[in-house]
Amino acid sequence: MNAVGIDISKGKSMVAVARPFGEVVSKPFEIHHTINEIADFIEYLNVLDGDTRIVMEHTGRYYEPMARQLSKAGFFVSAVNPKLIKDYGNNSLRKVKTDKADALKIARYALDNWQELCQYTSMDTLRNQLKTLNQQFAFYSKQKTASKNNLIALLDMTYPGVNTLFDSPVRDDGSQKWVDFSETFWHVDCIRNMSLSAFTERYRKWCKRHGYNFQSSKPAEIYSQSKNLIAVFPKDDLTKTLIKQSITQLNTVSKTVEHIRTEMNHVASKLPEYPVVMAMYGVGASLGPQLMAEIGDISRFHRRENLTAFAGVDPGANQSGKYEAQSVHTSKHGSPRLRKTLFQIMDCLVRTKPQDDAVYHFIDKKRAEGKPYFVYMTAGANKFLRIYYGRVKEYLASITVDE
Repeated sequence: MNAVGIDISKGKSMVAVARPFGEVVSKPFEIHHTINEIADFIEYLNVLDGDTRIVMEHTGRYYEPMARQLSKAGFFVSAVNPKLIKDYGNNSLRKVKTDKADALKIARYALDNWQELCQYTSMDTLRNQLKTLNQQFAFYSKQKTASKNNLIALLDMTYPGVNTLFDSPVRDDGSQKWVDFSETFWHVDCIRNMSLSAFTERYRKWCKRHGYNFQSSKPAEIYSQSKNLIAVFPKDDLTKTLIKQSITQLNTVSKTVEHIRTEMNHVASKLPEYPVVMAMYGVGASLGPQLMAEIGDISRFHRRENLTAFAGVDPGANQSGKYEAQSVHTSKHGSPRLRKTLFQIMDCLVRTKPQDDAVYHFIDKKRAEGKPYFVYMTAGANKFLRIYYGRVKEYLASITVDE
């Protein structure tokens, strides 16, 4: 048996090959992630005697070119959580951290965990696209939050509280009523320097131009509030430019976020598990694709426990001798983005209170027992994933039989 340990980095990898009883087949060597060098590496692996298993760390996106090519070549490839490698064999007081040492450590881990290794399943193009879209969605969502906070900070200097005037939802193109309103009425003096009747007429025309409903009582409410507001910045060209630039920035990133959200749902709808996932409570057109993007192909998880551990919502353990802790923190060793999505789904369940949903009743039970917020939300996420695993596995098996 040949255990191939690969220490992945950007554009290149360090490789070590080991066998039982401490035998090192070859000294660690470096290969670059190019077609020619990977092809030469595959030829080298093909001439090794005995069963060969390749192990690498599940590190960001860097491992995928290597894992994908080796898997296509017919080798058993396993991408493991870096935490497992880090914790493996820490029985020395001397710290050695080099690429060569790491590659050998991964190879020895493969030997010691030979039977438990999970085989890598290469994500198809759709799953890869969905995962990448979700990463971009998270990136631009952070930018949107920062841009929104920046605009509010500026408007607090010219029109305090303008962002609270309307409660209209975000439109499909990412635009918001308070932002559109601020683009025209960017300073409180834009309103109170005219009469109520003049503002009412201008506001009515503004609503018509932007496609918003006109409420006859709203102009008087806005006008009355404007009389008591204090503006720090003057109503001049410099202030107007700052606010206009901030609005343009927010509108641009908001449009990008909504475009990605739409594309994610479109891509996710092509995956076989889409209908069963979208039928689950708390999962909508936004959270559903995010959930599918982070979980990926369910077949790579052999048991429910593998999935909950991947998400980092599995219960820990703290027991020694006669002592056994009654309350233990969850591992949090898994995907933080998946945990965030799960908590958003749990929050949706808590707000909507679906009476025929098992997860909501489980959360409600834990709350009634006096459990802290994080405890009952994590427990709910764990139960949700177990149900997700069962339903998706069953559904995929049924459509496979039908085919």
